[in-house]
Amino acid sequence: MPTLVFATNNDHKAREIEQILGGIYQIKTLKDIGCFDDIEETEDTLEGNALLKARYVREHFGYDCFSEDTGLEIEALGGAPGVHTARYAGPDRDSEANIALALTNLEGKANRNARFRTVIALILNGKEILLEGVCPGSIALQKSGSDGWGYDPVFIPEGYEKTFAELGPEVKNKISHRARAIEKLCAFLRPPVDKSVE
Repeated sequence: MPTLVFATNNDHKAREIEQILGGIYQIKTLKDIGCFDDIEETEDTLEGNALLKARYVREHFGYDCFSEDTGLEIEALGGAPGVHTARYAGPDRDSEANIALALTNLEGKANRNARFRTVIALILNGKEILLEGVCPGSIALQKSGSDGWGYDPVFIPEGYEKTFAELGPEVKNKISHRARAIEKLCAFLRPPVDKSVE
């Protein structure tokens, strides 16, 4: 079974993708391959950061690999926080401060449209492939819900009236940007069905 490295240390995420793929790839995390380096995200786009991490693993460890980067893009703020989503209010990755800054910057603005976007960079057999998952929605006027992390308490996905933090992980994991990107990754990696044998 070929190995594919997911440039993360989240073992749960890796196992989930391995299950979706039905055993056609063994998915390893950075820890599994002995990579304990802090791969700095220094690019100014989600695509750039995702490629940077995947290329690092390929160049230093020799594995086919995929990596992802995610950002919240708020229309009225010119797409901010975007690539700086986790560090919007500073380097501490403080979710509460990030939310507070976003809500402050949106004060008095009627346009609350936003979207979460996940970009997956896959390096497979020497080729680089970019895949994207988008979840459109809007930013609530205030925080609601406790079942989530990051910007979940203020992000209302399109078609719903509750925030991700109110909807909970069961709903979020089906409709999220990351779920949509991973769906595309798995569809790309799965071998095509041979219609002639049906």
